[in-house]
Amino acid sequence: MGATGSFPIDLVLLGMVAAFLVLRLRGILGKRTGFERPPMPQQPPAVPPVPGHGPIVEGRAEAVPSPSGVAVIPDPATQAGQALAAMRGIDRSFEPAGFLAGAEKAFRMIVASFAAGDRPTLRRLLADETYGAFEHAIAAREAASHTQVSEVKSIETMTIEAAELRGSVADVSIRIVSDQVSLTRDANGLVVGGAEAVTEITDLWTFERDLRQSDPTWRLVAARSA
Repeated sequence: MGATGSFPIDLVLLGMVAAFLVLRLRGILGKRTGFERPPMPQQPPAVPPVPGHGPIVEGRAEAVPSPSGVAVIPDPATQAGQALAAMRGIDRSFEPAGFLAGAEKAFRMIVASFAAGDRPTLRRLLADETYGAFEHAIAAREAASHTQVSEVKSIETMTIEAAELRGSVADVSIRIVSDQVSLTRDANGLVVGGAEAVTEITDLWTFERDLRQSDPTWRLVAARSA
């Protein structure tokens, strides 16, 4: 350092080096790699589940996990909200939050069972007509010597889109947004459908149950991709 009162040139140099490093880090960390999900719009907070009040996926009473993503339940003043309240009037154990938790579990099981060709599990979880459509697709896949690979990586949102009560028969429709790997391979292992990359998929599924019946299982009656 120079004589007393001279400008501290060594501190200036250190400050310039520090500023350069900060700018470099900001440039690196500020870049998008192409794999990030774009910013999502504001969503309502997830509704905590009520243990033991979800759909019983295999006909046995058990607590179900909370949805891993955002659970969206209709406002009580809407038509769907009023239908959900009427369902609770018939079955006091019914809770929309718990229903969504169980629906997520059923969704994961059905996707995995369809890919594996697990007919017994599908038979328990699907209504007759829906099972017939799934079974036909599995049989066609097997006849072509194709294999299905499906893996649900995450659930982003579970939204109750509609609800209807016909007597004691309840229908609840859910929009499920998930990140999945879904593809079909031929006998040689070549991809003939889908992709190996993680893809966001939106499904619209409808579950049905007679609330006055002793069987607590909600069965899938309709499924399509949006």
